[in-house]
Amino acid sequence: MKRAVLLFSLPFLALPAFAADAPPKPVRIILVGDSTMATRTGYGDALCARFKPGVSCINLARGGRSSGSFRAEGRWDEVQALLKDGASFAQTYVLIQFGHNDQPGKPGRSTDLVTQFPQNIDRYVLEATALGGVPVLVTPLTRRSFKGDYLKDDLAPWAAATRRVAAERKTALIDLNAISAAAVQKMGQDEADTLAQAPRPANYGAPASPGSVEPQGAPKSAFDRTHVGTKGAQLFSGMVAAELLRLYPKLQDQFAADR
Repeated sequence: MKRAVLLFSLPFLALPAFAADAPPKPVRIILVGDSTMATRTGYGDALCARFKPGVSCINLARGGRSSGSFRAEGRWDEVQALLKDGASFAQTYVLIQFGHNDQPGKPGRSTDLVTQFPQNIDRYVLEATALGGVPVLVTPLTRRSFKGDYLKDDLAPWAAATRRVAAERKTALIDLNAISAAAVQKMGQDEADTLAQAPRPANYGAPASPGSVEPQGAPKSAFDRTHVGTKGAQLFSGMVAAELLRLYPKLQDQFAADR
């Protein structure tokens, strides 16, 4: 009888620990872009705030950067280092948005729309993918300047170039330019101006031309029709969050209930 009991118990003792007890790995979000995504001037931090506390959301967007200068300054190196150290995450999504500072008239930052800009975006996609990341291209957030009753869509060519790269590489795309432009057009100039960082001055005249140089570095604090305050950040981050869920429904559990 003792032998029978011993033989019966051996397989039980040899059972491995239950793998189901291990907690699932969290996801990670990395934001790459310019001031319209960056801390204090863009929607990036508001987007990160929509995720649950356990989600690592890192806003590496910086004001005044283009698809060329972001890499030239070594900022993409930081993204690559994070991707190489991604074993503790189930997946890392890299949202990439450029265009504002790639436009002409910005020395050291402007890129050629036909050659350099699409090549830069394509290279970001390839390198993020090679390191195990999931690149998500984001077309540039619209500016909010009207001519009469109509929004001036001066970023349309850069949005189109981003769409082409996404189609050629079969890469996920959030067409923020189209979505935000439609929303701003519906608002009209007065309501759209409430999305800025500061109230519109009483003597505010015509907006700066699209080719005017945006300061590199320190965030703006005065009224303009490019950067966003709290209201604008909430609006546009909600658009990006909704598109992320459309692309990746499994991320639903990663968002806070009150997103």
